[in-house]
Amino acid sequence: MNPDYMFWVALAAYAFHILEEYAYDWRSWVQNTLKLDADWNFFYVNHVATLFFGIACAQVGWSHPTFSLIFPAALMARAVYFHILTYVRSKRKFSPGMFTAIFLFLPIGVGCFKFGIELGVHTKSLLMAGVCGILVTFFPLFLLKTKNLDFFKP
Repeated sequence: MNPDYMFWVALAAYAFHILEEYAYDWRSWVQNTLKLDADWNFFYVNHVATLFFGIACAQVGWSHPTFSLIFPAALMARAVYFHILTYVRSKRKFSPGMFTAIFLFLPIGVGCFKFGIELGVHTKSLLMAGVCGILVTFFPLFLLKTKNLDFFKP
């Protein structure tokens, strides 16, 4: 069996995550809890970009694990920072997407990295994928925080 399916499973989990965030009104939560200037257009564009990135990672698969493992790493970083830590810091205010983050992102992400270790992926590659996953996770937040700076205005 080709173990590349794991990356496609991660992508499917992300699709369910999008549904959960949409159903539980992500926009109101991100504006009220994180105090970010985000709207539904940002939600759609961010998730479409992430889906395309996930497709690219799944397509590459284990032929280049440093790249492909960035997507599961990003899912785990998203679960920990945007859902678990935010839930704790907000005095236990529900975070849209928390169910899929905890019950899909974390086990799938850990499974991908565990399988990478079993396949003999170098520690350096695993660490690089982890760091890049964190950067990918926080890039949209960086964009939201800087979009109103004078430097970026036309």
